[in-house]
Amino acid sequence: MKIKSQKDFWSALLFIVAGLAFAAGATHYSFGSSARPGPGYFPFGLGILLALLGAFVLFRSLSVETEGGDPVGAFPWKPLGLIVLSVVVFGATLPRLGLFLALPILILISSLAGDEFRLRDVAVNCVVLTLGSWAIFIKGLDLVIPLWPEFLAG
Repeated sequence: MKIKSQKDFWSALLFIVAGLAFAAGATHYSFGSSARPGPGYFPFGLGILLALLGAFVLFRSLSVETEGGDPVGAFPWKPLGLIVLSVVVFGATLPRLGLFLALPILILISSLAGDEFRLRDVAVNCVVLTLGSWAIFIKGLDLVIPLWPEFLAG
């Protein structure tokens, strides 16, 4: 059997492996029932759905002809490194700087991973995503997340 789209083939394998790994990991938690789902219910279902989506994409990659085989290009190390760095910096700075400073830092670093960097767009994203995160996680879900740096909080 010939791979007709390399990009779809490799992404499908990634979906299948990740989906099955999440589903397998979810089996260590109680499932509960449909009326009262336990902590393993949702991740197991999502893992199975992701694996099924991967199987569908895998089938397409082996059956639908693409021009030139749709080869996988060079691996984008710089964007990957910047995204991972932004998440690590966010995790390290959130307890010390609070949500209102750590999240804009995350957004600024991760925006450097793209090809088009516009400071105005980044500033708008910082405001919208920070206020949205505050509304969802602090007000909506009532999570205890520091909002301001330690030295300003008290």
